[in-house]
Amino acid sequence: MSTAGPAHRVQSAVVEYGYPQGHLGHLSDEEEVAFKNFKILCEEKGYYKPGEGGTHDDATLLRFLRARRFAVADAFKQFQDTEDWRKSNQLDTLYETIDLDQYEETRRLYPQWTGRRDRRGIPVYVYEVKHLNAKTMSAYEKSAKETSSKATTDGKTPAKLLRLFALYENLIRFVMPLCTALTDREHPRTPITQSNNIVDISGVGLKQFWNLRGHMQDASTLATAHYPETLDRIFIIGAPAFFPTVWGWIKKWFDPITTSKIFIISHSDMQKTLEAFIDPANIPKKYGGQLDFTFGDLPVFDPAIAKVIQWEGENKDFPHGPMYWRNTQGERVEGKLGEETKEMSALAVGSVEGKQREDSICTVTRTLGKDEDVDGLTNGHVTAGTMAALLEKSKTATEDPGAEAGVNVDADGVARPTNVLVPTKSQLEAPTQPPTPAHELQEGDLVPASRPEPKHFVTADEGTGELAKKVEAVELSEKSGNLSNGNGNVVVGVNGNATHA
Repeated sequence: MSTAGPAHRVQSAVVEYGYPQGHLGHLSDEEEVAFKNFKILCEEKGYYKPGEGGTHDDATLLRFLRARRFAVADAFKQFQDTEDWRKSNQLDTLYETIDLDQYEETRRLYPQWTGRRDRRGIPVYVYEVKHLNAKTMSAYEKSAKETSSKATTDGKTPAKLLRLFALYENLIRFVMPLCTALTDREHPRTPITQSNNIVDISGVGLKQFWNLRGHMQDASTLATAHYPETLDRIFIIGAPAFFPTVWGWIKKWFDPITTSKIFIISHSDMQKTLEAFIDPANIPKKYGGQLDFTFGDLPVFDPAIAKVIQWEGENKDFPHGPMYWRNTQGERVEGKLGEETKEMSALAVGSVEGKQREDSICTVTRTLGKDEDVDGLTNGHVTAGTMAALLEKSKTATEDPGAEAGVNVDADGVARPTNVLVPTKSQLEAPTQPPTPAHELQEGDLVPASRPEPKHFVTADEGTGELAKKVEAVELSEKSGNLSNGNGNVVVGVNGNATHA
């Protein structure tokens, strides 16, 4: 499939955006015009209602425009398909009425929020793929057929994937608004609409990769179609020696924009690469950080949350299960908060033994322009209030040589403490690629730092077809994980060494 697409394409809308480019408050003039025209088109077609009490916030609409490089007609088609799909599967009802035990069963199998964020304020998820073995997936698929909720579906989307999308709903309806409310980041007025994923594939054998192919393909296809631009980066770690062999096949199960965001990190580069994007305090100990988080745990919430939250009743923590935020008018909040002080309240939903849960949990207040000293150094960098204090200290030190300086002024003209490692503004806004990645991928191939647009688009179906051709004469040894050509000769061993067939 060609990427020739529409005749006009915004030049700044490339394969991926280095946050905050392409986001609210950081649009070029041409992108602003495209955004305005997109909202007009959506409203004319009956898929969008603007203003107070409207149907969609600006941050959500922009995700579809970025996914289609600000081509208005293409973005509307994807937005229209998504809205029709959500309506036919009653996604809101599914999320708000799903059985809590079934939701938790699904949560334990898929990427999990650590409760922390990267240096830019984007949430960090962890995913250990080895837990999706044949036995577990078989039991899960059987359980998913009996999913308990008040939603009706189109009968086309597999039940196991609808459960997965309940987790995506948690991302856009709970996690992103909460991260948006935390202003200890470089661009506190820009909504958070993406996530980072540390994907651990250690302990995953060749046969397990192959058995997961259909599920991974379907999940990726639907997620890309209906939850566009919710992914910032994927860091793949723990890759087995044979992974370069199977990656050539696996990459075709995903769209090229997704693969352009994937970084495969060697063990020796893991810690320094992750720390380039995430403060060590927010990296799980298993991956060289300081966070006491293990896959399967509930989130270990960021200490910064305590400074903006007011618990209701006897609540002292977030409960497990689906939650979402409402503004003071009772309207659902996703990726948007106001420019000044705004409040939003968390509502815990879902059902227990058929009984609907609607518990008020807390209220979060985001303040901009009034009380700038919301936080200090919780997210790995100095924030507005602390920075102001450091600037004053710097001024005092200049006037009084005997005073303690404690700050330097970087190339961006920003004062930074001398005893703390703080990323500069230019570093935080740099294109989304590690400084020295082990592998930099576009469509799964090694490319130079300046990434060209993909020349072709390989669909998931095409990718599976190619993979089937490659392995139709190949047998898998379940015990060893080796590939055999059917004659008993090993083609690729688990240590990655190839022998003559």
